[in-house]
This record gives sequence, C-alpha cells and structure tokens, in this order.
Amino acid sequence: MKITTSALAAALALSSASAFVVPRAQHVAVVGSGDSFIDEQQRRSVATVAVQSTLRPSSSSASSSSAAAENNDSSNSHGHSRMKDIHVEIASGKVLEGGAVIDFESVKASSRAEDALLAAKNAILATVKDGTDLATLLTSKATSTSTDILGINDEVIAEVGHKLATFATPEQIQNCASYIRSKAPAGLFQTRDAASAAATTTTTYSSSDVEQLNGIIRKAYEESGEVTSAFAKTFYLGTQVLPEAPREAIWAIYVWCRRTDEIVDAPREDDDEMLSDLAQWEMRLENLWKYGDVVDVYDLCMLDVLVNYPTLPITPFMDMIRGMLMDVPDLGQNRYDTFDELHLYCYRVAGTVGLMSLPVFGCAKGYNEDIAREPALSLGVAFQLTNILRDVGEDAVQRGRIYLPYDDMAKFGVTEEQIFAQRMDQNYANMMKYQIDRARMYYQRARRGVFMLAPESRLPVQLSLDAYGSILNKIENNGYDSLTTRAYVGKWEKLSKIPFSWYRTLDISKTLLPLPGDDPVIDEE
Repeated sequence: MKITTSALAAALALSSASAFVVPRAQHVAVVGSGDSFIDEQQRRSVATVAVQSTLRPSSSSASSSSAAAENNDSSNSHGHSRMKDIHVEIASGKVLEGGAVIDFESVKASSRAEDALLAAKNAILATVKDGTDLATLLTSKATSTSTDILGINDEVIAEVGHKLATFATPEQIQNCASYIRSKAPAGLFQTRDAASAAATTTTTYSSSDVEQLNGIIRKAYEESGEVTSAFAKTFYLGTQVLPEAPREAIWAIYVWCRRTDEIVDAPREDDDEMLSDLAQWEMRLENLWKYGDVVDVYDLCMLDVLVNYPTLPITPFMDMIRGMLMDVPDLGQNRYDTFDELHLYCYRVAGTVGLMSLPVFGCAKGYNEDIAREPALSLGVAFQLTNILRDVGEDAVQRGRIYLPYDDMAKFGVTEEQIFAQRMDQNYANMMKYQIDRARMYYQRARRGVFMLAPESRLPVQLSLDAYGSILNKIENNGYDSLTTRAYVGKWEKLSKIPFSWYRTLDISKTLLPLPGDDPVIDEE
C-alpha cells in the first residue's frame, strides 16, 4: 500500500496488479523536452471554466456522457480498468482556488469496492443476536493479546521490537474509556439509553482511580509513539518539536492510519477476511465518533484526542478507508488514466491526514480551518506525488503497480512496457521533469499554509515539507532515473535543514526577507 500520512502533519512512505504491455503506436504523442508542467498549467488556467464543465456535465448531457463513458469502458484498447464510478466521483469533487486543488470530501459512488465493503458490514450485522448490541459484538472480537488486535500484526510488533498492548485488561480499557468520556464536552457523544446517560454523569473517580487510568492512557500514547518512530522516522522527528498534547494526538492519528493500512495490506488467503476486518474497523470508527466506544488500548488514544479536539471530523478517516480500497486488486483502481483520477487517490490517502491534523495544530490569528484547508490538501498531494515519483521502479517491479497517469506517459512517449523493464531514456526524463514541476507547484501552494498554523505547530510541518521536497532534488541529481535508483535523503541532511526550516516559519521569511532561492509567499484572495 502506498499511503502518505502527511498534509499538514508530516511525511511518511508506507499495491498488486497484473502487468500488461501498452501498444506504443496507438497512444504516443511525444512532447518536446522544452515543454513543461508550468506551460501546461498556464494553458489549464485559461481553460478553467471548460475543465469544470467537463468534470460536471449538465443534466441535459448526463445521459449522453454516461453512455460515452460506458462505451469507453467496454472498448478500452490499452486494457485499463476504467470504472465508471471513478468518473462520477471526480465529477463530484469541489474545485478550489482556480482548479489546482480538488476537494473530494465524502465523495463516493457505487463501485465494486464500496459494494463489497457494504456487504461485509451487513454480514457482521447479521450476526448480532437479539439482546446484543453492535458495540458488544465488536468488543467481543478483541482480546488482551497483541496478536489479536486489529491492525497490530506480527510485522508491526517485530518493527517495534516488543509485544504491544499487554498492559491493560479489557475491563480496565472500558473503565478508562468511561473516564475519558466523563471529561467530554456536553453533547459530544450520544448515549444509547437513559441508564447509560445516568452512569456517565454519576460515576465518580478517586485520586487512585484517576492515577491508574491516566497511567493506562500515558502507556497507550507511549506505545503509539513507538509505532510512529518505527515506521515513520521523518514524521516522528517532526513531532518532537510539538508540545506534548498535540504531539501525542498526532501519534494517535498516525497509529490509526497505520492500522488501517495493515488491515488492507496484510498477506491473506483472499479478500473476504480483509473486507470483514475493514468493515469491522469502519463500524468501530463510527461508534467511536457517535458514542465514544472503544475496543482496545489504542482506541483510548483516539477517544482522548476526540475529547481534547472536539472539532475533529470523522469524514477524512472514512475517506482514507476508501483510499485504501483503491489499491486492492480487482476491487480498486487498476491504473490511473488521468491526473484527476490520481488526484482523487492522493486526496484519500494523503490529503485526508492534513484534514485530520488541522484541529490538532490549530490556526494562527486571522485564519481558520476553512481557509487552511486548501494548503493542507495541497501538501497531501505534494507528498503523495513525491512518493509516487520516487518509487516508480520499485512499485512496478515489486508490486506490479504503476501510479503515473497514463495520459502523461503517452504525452511523453513512455510506455508501461518500458517502466516494467526499467528502461531509462530521454522520454522518461522529460516526463519526470514535468511531474516534478507539478509536485513543486503543490509544495508552493502548501507553503502558504504554514503561516496559517498556530506558531507552535509551524516547525514540524515546515521540517516535513523541506525534507520531503528534497527528494525531488535527489531525483533530479540521479538524472531523473527513478526506475533503477531510489532517491534518498539521509538523516544528517534532514537535520541540517532544521535552521532553514525554522527561519521559514518566521513571518519575515514570507515576503520581506525570504531565503535565497525561495519564492515570496503570497496569500490568495
């Protein structure tokens, strides 16, 4: 799975499909080496209205558009799995600030993946017996042993170096959840019945109870930090400059994303078990937001985050699950024909994390989460594109997966056969220049968002932006060869950027005295 836990948080790099050869003569429209993404972007800006009308056909043309799409699906000469549902989803996105960024929040269409997930949910609901509620059913699936914790598998335990989640019994977990809910703002959670409501308001906790319960919460956060450090070292480094509360909240969000990735990506006999686990995971998420329900110790962290940051929305978490499904063979998106299709994927697996992080980071005076939304989504796209450009060869050879938009490949005369054969040439180099220009445009748009954050939250975001943006420089230094060479930024190089990243968080760096080579940061009206 290729997921970026990023946007206004930080960066991490975390897919199988059958390979096939694209007939070059049918699709090649070679672009000269002088053409660039910036040239294309200028042309796109001129045609913004036309682009939006294309993405959102009028009701009078809907039937003909649907018919054309269906015909295109059935006669696709290069064998791509072009599903009508992704075109519906793209058409439902909201174009932000001139068309560079599309907000795909809550966008869903009937699809094989969505239908399969719904069927798995219904199968779970069918096992609920009379007199047993869903929360009891979901909790009964968990035990106190780490190997049975959903999304915490042997790989995670091995990477961390010791067993996880063995410090609290199921009863202690539920007592701890009750304690956290007792501190929630009024109306944050629904109650299932009058008895539950009365228990929440009348339960008292002694000082020894509070000490024990807070100890469990602290341990859960501590292990969340260990998981974060094991799998996302750059990301973890960025969190170290945050105050304690937001630092731990970001760890909790990361672990939720990591577990979601593990559920979808873990080796299995078939997809049925994965879908059942993912359906259970989504139902747990819904119950957490609705009732404050938890199942295991790491859910306690997310419950605590929700109580401390009550504006945290559930939507980006739900959208990320759909992004994971886009990588599942036979259920998701086999190839990406256009950048708009890839943009949807980038939103779901990366832009969503920026939206998860915004309430935790907080906004500077004069800004709010609505204003900061576009830069957050831009950084998610930038990070995910960087992952994709860095890992072209690795994704093709190890996973049988190509994320590069087919239209872009055809424009520069690059074929799937060439990528799977890891054959570097000038056409590929020209295409990579174009893709890097595009990624840098999104980094530049994201840079505006740093100044929209609370001052104490700016440095980890800027550190991640600078560290991940450096990968693009490494690709250039490697002669644009990401087929046989993996761009890598070393630890000491990342650390050497800290003083420059710090300066870039200061208002003086915005327009008055930017660093040499930096463009001024201009807020858009």
